[in-house]
Amino acid sequence: MVEISKQERGMKAPSFWYQHAGLIATLLSPLSLIYRAGGAVRRAVTSPYRAKIPVICIGNIVAGGAGKTPTALALAQMLQQNGAKPVFVTRGYGGSESGPLQVDPARQTAHEVGDEALLLARAAPTWVGRDRAAAIHAAETHGTHIIMDDGLQNPSVQPDISFLVIDGETGLGNGCLIPAGPLRETLDEALKRVAAIIVITPYPSNVMPAKAGIPFGLKENGTPAYARVTKVQIVHAHLQPDLPKNFPKAQKFFAFAGIGRPEKFYRTCREAGLTLTGTHDFPDHHFFNAQDLNDLQLRAATQGAQLLTTEKDWVRLPDNMRSVITSFPVKLVFDDPEAMQRLLK
Repeated sequence: MVEISKQERGMKAPSFWYQHAGLIATLLSPLSLIYRAGGAVRRAVTSPYRAKIPVICIGNIVAGGAGKTPTALALAQMLQQNGAKPVFVTRGYGGSESGPLQVDPARQTAHEVGDEALLLARAAPTWVGRDRAAAIHAAETHGTHIIMDDGLQNPSVQPDISFLVIDGETGLGNGCLIPAGPLRETLDEALKRVAAIIVITPYPSNVMPAKAGIPFGLKENGTPAYARVTKVQIVHAHLQPDLPKNFPKAQKFFAFAGIGRPEKFYRTCREAGLTLTGTHDFPDHHFFNAQDLNDLQLRAATQGAQLLTTEKDWVRLPDNMRSVITSFPVKLVFDDPEAMQRLLK
């Protein structure tokens, strides 16, 4: 149960991770046992730090994105509406700073603190630190609650409540541990430490077909498999566009993204009524260089289109390119916000 490395986050997930567990997964399963044992040893020998204020952990158990940062932002807004003053703590993936330090978006870049930290710092004071306990200690005198973006597998901090975030489309893949599958730890292990599962779906749950449990890979015939979960509450949420009133929806766009699942972003753009003349994928957390941007601008210009990307990618752009590339903001909406309010209370 170790946290995923920066190298693992940047790699493209093998296709067999999201297929019925077959020969490759079986051959790699002995290595998964080693991975699991390493995490168990780390948890056994670590004494967790308990903060002076409540710590809310937003985590997942798959390698790659599941929607933790939008969830953290949504919970912060919920707390702020109730008069609380939440602060964020994050690892600072992709950044060079080891911390702990408070993020200053006006002075620091994604190269220094990571893209997620810059997004969080727009909403509330944010600390980054590779030593999560030290970052929690630095932040705990500056707010009423700490929201820890990621860290479910980090035993150095004792959260007061933890939420497991799951992508409702890709789910938990083939259900195997790294490297045989995408899991950092088993679902049963995670359920011992979480208060609820937040399943993020493309649409509100009232327009989604009813499913028993959460998506858990594919059956041999290719149909989705689902895992029943009875130990904890399941809360549904969905991402929806959060476009400003002056957003140029009539413009044609060439979209690009360096996130875990770029196709999800492109689909959201189209469903919002945007016309995409083309798309281009980059690795997760990719830092765009001059050649990347020159090629993108040329492709967009030949199609009479404006460049469009995610907010997460936009904060990794050089300063001189942000004024000529449009970002597409989204926000996470809970299908039953009262259920989340009850869990937080």
